[in-house]
Amino acid sequence: MFLHALATALPPTAYTQADCWEIALRSPLRQRLSKRSMLILQTILRRDHGIAKRHLALPELERVYDLSADELNAAFRREAPLLAGRALTAALAQAGLRATDLDALLVCTCTGYLCPGVTSYVAEQLGLRTNVFLQDLVGLGCGAAIPMLRAASHVLAAQPEAKVACIAVEICSAAFYVDDDPGVLVSACLFGDGAAATIWRATPGAVPVRAFGFDTTHVPADRDKLRFEQRGGKLRNLLDRAVPELAAAAVGRLWADRGPRPVARVVTHAGGRDVLEALAPVLAPHPLDAATHVLRDCGNLSSPAVLFALEAALRSGPPGSDGDFWLASFGAGFSAHSCRLGAE
Repeated sequence: MFLHALATALPPTAYTQADCWEIALRSPLRQRLSKRSMLILQTILRRDHGIAKRHLALPELERVYDLSADELNAAFRREAPLLAGRALTAALAQAGLRATDLDALLVCTCTGYLCPGVTSYVAEQLGLRTNVFLQDLVGLGCGAAIPMLRAASHVLAAQPEAKVACIAVEICSAAFYVDDDPGVLVSACLFGDGAAATIWRATPGAVPVRAFGFDTTHVPADRDKLRFEQRGGKLRNLLDRAVPELAAAAVGRLWADRGPRPVARVVTHAGGRDVLEALAPVLAPHPLDAATHVLRDCGNLSSPAVLFALEAALRSGPPGSDGDFWLASFGAGFSAHSCRLGAE
């Protein structure tokens, strides 16, 4: 399948890590967390850990940790379709299409639960036809964007004339949760909100860039090292200190099985500074500059992150005769996913 558009969207309000520390000091966290936990927050937010700023959709961040589960889910229901719709509107403009031209819409997310899913809200918001195929992928975590693209390729295989839109959207601020667990605290300091929309067809666009060679690996034995659980109805992120090594091992297996076609550039989901440092020797000599830049400017965006990194990589030009772009994402499961983008 061929890429016809890629557009991203961020909430308008950005916070530096220093801003987030000042908000934490003004919030009830000082009374709720231990001194050790506050020191962990200070260490992460006041020092350089690869993140300069994050865009967060929820207003009044001082209150975010006191919002009820119902209030957080209502915020996700409000913000996720809006951000996803902005990204898709921009992608449609790039592709020279109207919303009514779309035949399928796929959305992946893990930071909130809606039934019907985000696709229903975006379809209504943008005015998609009522016979458009809608599919929501929920529960795949940070790695979800590439499995979503794989699902889109199946849609196009079954309906070659279709125009298929895919959106990865996360409102991580609607899933903020804190307690004295170090992994939970680190998680609260990493994630930001964002959405990325792509449009795909079975025929090439103006610049022929084809997605193919999808692969995946999952290790259920490591499921509890990185996953959401629920506490009081809220999403609580389990983040084990072994995640960088797990990510490097999982991505390394996919990299070893990539096949003989040359790779000109590697584009990955960032995860965090420690994750990128663990990935670097596995994927050497390819630099992970696109992921590093997205992490710096946006934080860990979860599922949209690899598409943000792809957008950054494409600014330097599409893949050509010297080799493909090799995309990788990873997350809950523990799982990792890859695909190639190459010239026709």
